[in-house]
Formats: sequence, C-alpha cells, structure tokens
Amino acid sequence: MENKRQITYLEAIREAMQQMMRKDENIYLIGEDIAEYGGAFGVTAGMVDEFGKERIRNTPISEAALIGIASGSAMTGMRPIAEIMFSDFMTIAMDQIANQAAKARYMFGGKASVPMVIRTPGGGGTGAAGQHSQSLEALVAHIPGLKVVMPSCPYDAKGLLVSAINDDNPVIFIEHKLLYKNKRYVQYVPEEVYGISLGKGDIKRKGKNLTIAATSFMVQKSLEAAEEIKNEKGIDCEIIDIRTLRPLDLDIILTSLEKTGKLMCVEEAPVFGGFMGEVAAQVAEYGFDLLDSPILRVAGRNCPVPYSLVLENEMIPGVERIKEGIVDLFEKI
Repeated sequence: MENKRQITYLEAIREAMQQMMRKDENIYLIGEDIAEYGGAFGVTAGMVDEFGKERIRNTPISEAALIGIASGSAMTGMRPIAEIMFSDFMTIAMDQIANQAAKARYMFGGKASVPMVIRTPGGGGTGAAGQHSQSLEALVAHIPGLKVVMPSCPYDAKGLLVSAINDDNPVIFIEHKLLYKNKRYVQYVPEEVYGISLGKGDIKRKGKNLTIAATSFMVQKSLEAAEEIKNEKGIDCEIIDIRTLRPLDLDIILTSLEKTGKLMCVEEAPVFGGFMGEVAAQVAEYGFDLLDSPILRVAGRNCPVPYSLVLENEMIPGVERIKEGIVDLFEKI
C-alpha cells in the first residue's frame, strides 16, 4: 500500500461527489454555505469552481426549505445531494424528511421515487455542546422509507456514498466530524468510481472470543480497544462495522456470534432508545441460541452532550470504557 495514495475521509467524500457529478448532470448539491465557503467542515471546498453555482447551490438558513426543494426536485427527475450543516438540524426539516421524502414512493405505488442523499455531520467530540454534537441516527432509522448510512473510514465513505447517490430512495448519510480530516485514519482509496452495497456490514477485525458491533467513529475506537485488550487480557475480539443501519445486515452479526457466543454493541448516542437497542432485540429474537451471555451495550450517557470537553469525554464512550465492557462480558457475567 505504500505506493498507493492515502486520502482522508473528507477527501473520499468529496471525490465521490465530484466523480458522480461529472457522470450525471442531474446530480447537484444544495445546502447552507456550500459554494464559496465550502461547507461548515470544508467538504465541498472548490467544487463551485468546477460545477458552478447552478449545481452547487447555496440556500438561506432554512433546513425545511432546502430539504423541501431537494425532495421536490428529486421527484421530478433530479438527483440532489443536500447538506445539512449539523445532523442536529435534521429536526428542523423532519416534516420534509419523515412525512414527505420517506413516504412518497410508497404512497404513489412506486410511480414516484425520491433519489436524494442527505449528507450531514454527526457526533460529538469537538466541544460544540448539546445542539451541535448529537447522534440522531436512531431517530431517522425508525422511519420506514429512509435508508441510513454511517461510514467509519475513507474507503467505505466513498463507496457507500456512490451507492447512496445511485439509489432511488432517500438516503441519510451521516458523517462523523472527528473523521473528516483525521490523518490517523487516512486510507488507500481507489481513484476509480466504485460502490459498496447498502445493507451490507463489514468485518473490520477478525476474532474468536467476542463480537463487537459498532457504528461510525465507534468502529475506530473499538478497533483500538480490541488491540489493547488482546495484549492485556488475551481476549480476541471480532469487530463488525454495521455501516448501513437501515437496511440492517443482521446476518453478519449472527454469523459472527456462531463463533464467539458473546455480543457487545457500541454506539455514541445515548443508550436509552439508541439504535443498538434494535440490534440487541433482533439478535435476541433471531439468534438467542447463539448467545452464551447477555448482550452488553456500551453507549453515550443519558444526558445532552456537555460543552465542557472533560464532561463530553465522560459522556461519549472512549477506548477505556469499551475495554471495561469487554472485561465485563468475560469476568463479571
């Protein structure tokens, strides 16, 4: 890999959009400050120079308006990529997302489709406090008609975004803020266009003693915890990146459990009502006989995300808390 280019998560996302826009003139970007400014996190920087303001469209500060425009244009033949500046602000556009975009294809008997991607940065860790740091994936994953994707690395980010853009259904594509420019997680990403099927998880680390199912940045933290716990305790963890929350790849988790017999679910969102509760329920329903211990969840504390970084780091699971969970499954249960 040393002779192959290594790019960041942000660069992989930008490249996917650029390449798809060059192939299909019906694809355009819409959002707040995405043109000259390049978006809140710089993901669309420079794209207006290539594609112009007709296809890189700034909007007023109204998530309801920009998602309404994107939904309507998708139903009439365009393929919009809408950026919501922070995932917290999806709540402002929830009528357009949940009651319009998610329902249109079903309610029109398949005669209408909504090929729209809503890209949005999620998660905390930046000291941006309770209104700019939430993990709201369970909120949108609950809504029939939406697909929900959470890539954890540059390779997956590009391939999953290509597939999301090609999909004829609305896709919520949640990107973690701490992955965007993180040089620690640069990765070889092919220059050519490629897709990764939505609804397929991925084994990021093979192991034999314990299955860890995780999402987004928690995959990276789980990988770090798994290496440390292997050296410290000899416990060998298998890490499954769920990647697509809806549709969910339950089979990859059950197949892993046939080998390990133990499951720990890791997510950043508050534990109460979190998406991993759904994962645990489905595993209990369809794979109960595979378990030799109760399922353990490691997740965010049940409170708004604090502004103080010290408190935020306590609220959001870190490597040490994941390691404690692994030990709990082996020594305390």
